[in-house]
Amino acid sequence: MKPSRIFIIVLLIMLVWLQYKLWFSPSGLPQYWRMKDQIEKAETENTALQARNAQVVAEVENLKQGNDAIEERARKELGLIKNDEVFYQIVK
Repeated sequence: MKPSRIFIIVLLIMLVWLQYKLWFSPSGLPQYWRMKDQIEKAETENTALQARNAQVVAEVENLKQGNDAIEERARKELGLIKNDEVFYQIVK
């Protein structure tokens, strides 16, 4: 055989081997696709957490600035009323 033929055969064998590793090995494309899905899920979760954090920061700032937010929270969560108010409960 000619050396150029041997070189071409070796190159073809290497190409087949590299393609096999790319498509079928655990560290090839299947892992890339799994990691891509994990990244997308993490980004979605991070976006939701950032929105929640922004809401909490806004609420903390609101509570620091005045009594209106504290009063509103006491009314909603604890059912409190002021001394000069009358509470009416409608039962159906």
